[in-house]
Order: sequence, then structure tokens, then C-alpha cells
Amino acid sequence: MSDDINAQVLAEIRRLADAVERLAGPPPAVNDWNAADCFVWVPSNLKLQPVPRPNRIALTLIRGVDHVRDILHENTLRFAEGYPANNVLLWGARGMGKSSLVKAVHEDVRVATGSSLKLVEVHREDIASLPGLLDILKSSKQRVILFCDDLSFDHDDTAYKSLKAALDGGIEGRPDNVLFYATSNRRHLLPRNMMENEQSTAINPSEAVEEKVSLSDRFGLWLGFHKCSQDDYLAMIDGYAAHFNLGLDQETLHAEALEWATTRGGRSGRVAWQYIQDLAGRLRKPLDRT
Repeated sequence: MSDDINAQVLAEIRRLADAVERLAGPPPAVNDWNAADCFVWVPSNLKLQPVPRPNRIALTLIRGVDHVRDILHENTLRFAEGYPANNVLLWGARGMGKSSLVKAVHEDVRVATGSSLKLVEVHREDIASLPGLLDILKSSKQRVILFCDDLSFDHDDTAYKSLKAALDGGIEGRPDNVLFYATSNRRHLLPRNMMENEQSTAINPSEAVEEKVSLSDRFGLWLGFHKCSQDDYLAMIDGYAAHFNLGLDQETLHAEALEWATTRGGRSGRVAWQYIQDLAGRLRKPLDRT
């Protein structure tokens, strides 16, 4: 009888231990910084998932944004060398290479300096987990750029408050070895109607607007991207065609590229790349973007 009771007690103890373990969540993953230069943050198990082959192009292939390219490159270079640098918001016209520029500059600076500068992508829906990620990074010797692509917030979305604290707030502040780069179509990251609604219902409307706009103020650099001219668009086309040795005469290349842009309703770096993919496919030529 005692053996049965002991077995029941042990089974109950195991059941309780399993329940406590489930409540505690999965143990933090062991992150290997040597596994890659780029990572994706996975908050469910506190893991930095290595990206062996990042989706990026060479910096020399990005055209029409020379001024902002140089500013971002210099800011990133300072950070990689251990000097002060600013968080950066890249905002403006869609398809003009904002995210491509971040990835290309990271790679160019990493190679040029011989540093172990890391790029960690944080998905928009995981912004609320930033405090946990910063807690991991602050104890690391690595210099890390956190990157969030297409960052914006909708009405009733309070995740922006976590981002504000992570960027430049809280009692600890942002670790010296971490920068935050974000891209967005909006300069202030929040929809205008959201700010207007806050203003109309607030006791002090100006304070409500200040609360929303202050998120963008956490970025020391605002880099604007605007729709490209026809000359810039064709320069992108020429650069791609030469780099990938597509071998089409320039007159035909430009005529096709302009027709392609017309069917897409506008000119941009993304439209230029989509045309190049179509052309390379027709010519049966591979595109190695690295």
C-alpha cells in the first residue's frame, strides 16, 4: 500500500513540476554571435535566429539617394568604430530603397572596418518585446543595430510606448552598444487621424499631440526619401544592367524600363529592380545580388 501511495505522490510532484515549468515558459536560447552577421529576433524563446544568406544588394547598386546614403553610412561607421551615433528613422516614398540601404550600409561598414557589427531585425509585431531584447544585448560585447522595417502604429496601438522607452527612456536608457534603425512611410509613425482624434478628445489637445509626435523625436536622424526623377530611375536601370551584364543596348533598355514604370504607375528603386528581374528572366541570366 505504501508503495502505491509513494508512486501517487511522485506522480503528483511531477505533474506540479511540469505545470510550474510551463508557467515559467521556455528557457532562454543560447545565442551564438559567430553564427552569422545578421539575425532575426524571436521573442517566444528569446532567441536570435541567424540568417546565413541575408536578402541584400551591394551599396554601389543603390542610386538616387546619395545624400541620405552618405549620412547613414557615416553614422553607422562611427558606431562600428565605438563612437557615439544616433538612432535613425528612414521615412518617405515607398520603394525607394530604405530597407535595402540599411542592409547594404551595414555590410559595407562591417567589411570596411573589419568589425563584428551585427544587424538584428525586429518584426513590427514584436516591438513590445524590445525591453527583453535589450536586456540580452546590454551584457554582450557585440555592437548591434536593431532594424525594424515598415514601422508604423495604428489606432489604439500602445506598442509605441515600449519603443519610446527602448529608444531613449527608462531608468537604464539604451545600451551604448545598441542602435535602432527603422523605416516607415510616415514621418511621425502614427496616422494623422490618430493624432487628431487624441487632440479632439484630450483636456489639453497640444499635450496629446506632443505625446504622439515625441516618438519620432527619439530618432536623432530623420532621413527623407522622395520619389525619384526619370534620370535617377534610368541611372538605377543602367547600374543594374551593367552590374549583372545583361547586355541590352541602352536605347532599348531605357524604352522598356520607362514602359515598365508606366504600367506600374510610377518610378522607384523597387520598380527598377522588378524590371531588371523581368529582363534577366527573359534573357535567362541569374541575378547574384551579392
